Amino acid sequence: MISRKYNAAFQYVISLITVLMAAIGCYLFIDLINYKIVALLLLMVVSLLAMLFDIFPVLLAALLSALAWNFLFIPPLFTFHIGDTEDILIFMMYFVIACVNAVLTIKIRKVEKKAVEKEEKEKTIKLYNTLLSSLSHELRTPIATILGAVDTLKDSNHKLSDKNKGALLEEIDIASVRLNRQVKNLLNMSRLESGIMTLHLDWSDVNEIVFGIIGGFPVTTHRFIFEPDETLPLYKLDGGLLEQVLHNILHNAIQYTPDGSKINIEVKGDDQNCIIIISDNGGGFPENEIESVFEKFYRLPDSKTGGTGLGLSIAKGYIEAHSGTILLENIPSGGARFTINIPADASYLNNLKNE
Repeated sequence: MISRKYNAAFQYVISLITVLMAAIGCYLFIDLINYKIVALLLLMVVSLLAMLFDIFPVLLAALLSALAWNFLFIPPLFTFHIGDTEDILIFMMYFVIACVNAVLTIKIRKVEKKAVEKEEKEKTIKLYNTLLSSLSHELRTPIATILGAVDTLKDSNHKLSDKNKGALLEEIDIASVRLNRQVKNLLNMSRLESGIMTLHLDWSDVNEIVFGIIGGFPVTTHRFIFEPDETLPLYKLDGGLLEQVLHNILHNAIQYTPDGSKINIEVKGDDQNCIIIISDNGGGFPENEIESVFEKFYRLPDSKTGGTGLGLSIAKGYIEAHSGTILLENIPSGGARFTINIPADASYLNNLKNE
């Protein structure tokens, strides 16, 4: 609310100045405007002030507007005397209406404020419930897997074959990676919301970053297609954050597209922008859900279990920390496409790659 931004003295001054300017402005056209029309204009000014300021500055504005209307427009002019009985009644009605209008408008503001606060509170509770619900599964499942595998290895180690031991160790490894990813997402979201995000800009080879991310994924039936552009310059950006962005988007593509899907990655750009396009040939997103996929804790309806709905939100936050943009759209032939545009300085000096 604006009334919270300015102190009471400022509100009184602005209210008085606004009413006086409105009255003087109307007086300049006194030959063209009937004094009853002036009353409506002054009432509108009081209403606008009531939408912005607290009750007492607005009531003062209502009183001043009534006096100004009387002094400048109601015959006889330049006096507070009102000669006509009808004008006296109109003046009294004006003053009452101005005060009532001010009070009602401010009451409406308070009701709207309470409604907004209630809605925000309910939204916050819903988000936390969603988070807790997701965490109860996402953290408990890998922890239970790790504990169960460890207990089996401890209690039945001598009875297990090397193959079974290897399978249990692989389960521990997969569960540990999953647990680490969820904890990392929570920490990353905490950094974004706290506003302490600091970019560590350095010259980065985006081709190498993409190769590193692709190579870091476990064996999957999905097929990554990436043709590096050898003429691409180095870009000055936070390589660590970009890695997290690409990892989250690619992980999302693997998780929500059918087995055997193709995931295309294209990197291009110029002297001022680095552009990364990630597309797949899966089923795409429901059109009415595209605007929501970057929200915290949001997951598509009927989506498979797994994930807290933070990956794409974090990706968007990291891109925006670079003053960049990320766009999601469906491909007419099938699938989805993420287009990332990061403003960044570029360098074509080959020797920088060897630094």
